[in-house]
Order: sequence, then C-alpha cells, then structure tokens
Amino acid sequence: MQLGANTSSSGAVILLIPLAVFVLYVVAGWKIFAKAGEPGWGIFIPIYNLYLVCKISGRPEWWLILFFIPLVNIVIGLIVAMDIAKSFAKSSGFGIGLWLLNFIFVPILGFGPAQYTPPAALSHA
Repeated sequence: MQLGANTSSSGAVILLIPLAVFVLYVVAGWKIFAKAGEPGWGIFIPIYNLYLVCKISGRPEWWLILFFIPLVNIVIGLIVAMDIAKSFAKSSGFGIGLWLLNFIFVPILGFGPAQYTPPAALSHA
C-alpha cells in the first residue's frame, strides 16, 4: 500500500484551501476599508484594523479597548457589525450575519456593489 503520493497531494490541498480563504478575506477587508475611505493596508495591522472598524462603524475610537474585555467584546462586536451593515445600507439581518458568519459576509460586502455612507455625525458616540 503506497500512501506517500496520496498523502502529500491531500496535504497540499488541505493547506491551499485555508490559504485561499485567507487571501479572499484579506482582499475583501481591504476593499471594505477602501470603500469607507480608509487605507486598505490597515487590514494587516492587528490593533489598527480594529481602530478602523470602530471608525467605519461610527463608534468612538476608545471602543477599541472594549474589544479586549472578555464577554463585553461579544456584545461590542455585534453592535459594531450592525453599525457597519447600516453604513453600507444593509439590513440588521446582514449585520448579524457579519457578526456570526464573518468569513462569508465580509467578502459579500467587500466584493458586492454596496456603497459606504458615513454614520450621521457620530450621533450615537
């Protein structure tokens, strides 16, 4: 029984699929930031990308700190996802999808025709 050839080709596929998903996600995130008038390269910098997400959602920059508090970050993530969906003229259902199924809804938002509309003067700051 020769397992060597099949195992190595299976391993390559197993490595390539997550890599392709990662590249798709990064490009979609870049496009979302660009649509919002922010630098796309911000997607690569770990804490700065959360800062930009807060900015795009219309929430104050200090909300970035709330992402590092356990359990609070879950609620903040939902609120920010809902705000981002609203900023791109999407429904609250899309916002929940953006929060729960981020890897699916980020590419939909990034590659789709949705246009960014800044939140009204940070009215909920």
